[in-house]
Amino acid sequence: MLNLHALRLFHVIASTGSVTRASELLSISQPAITAQIKKFEKELSLSLLKPQGRGIALTDAGEELAVLAKRLFAVEQQIEQFALDYRSGTKGSIRLAATYLPANFLIPTWIAKFKQRFEQVEMSITTTNSSDAMKQLLQVEADIALYGGVPEHYPDTIQTEELFQDELWFVVAPGHRYANQHISLQDMMKEPFVMREEGSATRERLFSLCRTYNMPAPLISLQFNGLHEAITAVIAGYGANFVSSLVVREYVERGELCRVYVEGIRLQNTIAIWTRKDEPLSAPAMNLIRLIRQFPRGNE
Repeated sequence: MLNLHALRLFHVIASTGSVTRASELLSISQPAITAQIKKFEKELSLSLLKPQGRGIALTDAGEELAVLAKRLFAVEQQIEQFALDYRSGTKGSIRLAATYLPANFLIPTWIAKFKQRFEQVEMSITTTNSSDAMKQLLQVEADIALYGGVPEHYPDTIQTEELFQDELWFVVAPGHRYANQHISLQDMMKEPFVMREEGSATRERLFSLCRTYNMPAPLISLQFNGLHEAITAVIAGYGANFVSSLVVREYVERGELCRVYVEGIRLQNTIAIWTRKDEPLSAPAMNLIRLIRQFPRGNE
């Protein structure tokens, strides 16, 4: 088996051209270095060093071995740097599973900020429903799950960390008679709604709200596959929407939409991080969670 310690001594001698200098750098006495190099030459059955004036020089075999040793210890440095980078989270990978709300309105900002700091970390993101996000996490197909919706029951093996509560708003166009008004739920439910397709979690919350207060189901007069299309229709002046404040806050701030304040109604979504309990996260995953905690609402 190759004596790597002796090879390292030889490498330093070859690099500095001096046993004296190698002794100073390695804090090993010159006689000890000389003895180990002689032993190493005997193990290899090669002569590596030869006297030259008051110093030493490399033999032909020593010259060739010095090139190989330089390559070997350069790779060693690369391995050490790789391990350092991986431990610190500057390299590695993160697999995310996310529900619709964080995937579309929070994760893009989080990832942009994260990649500015940790450009070499690879990331994969799956947008799915809450049950599948939890399944991916439990089956170790995802490192982190990001959830937005009604607080759910989850197994004891899942650790949840709530980031914030996101309000659900009724919104209409600025010219609508209910814009910025306080009205009853009964009056609000007389309005035609523009919503996403069946299966949308927010749409289900609206129907559930009506059931809770024993009211007829709302009239969904326009239905779109995409949320953007539904919002655009309301901005254009038709109907109302019931939607996450994350989605429409900027439209409201710009005056393109207005809130309707329905008396006694305040519904919220929970935005949370799910991880596997009692299982250490990788350094890249921990760095991402720290950043999310720093900017829980994205740009704020």
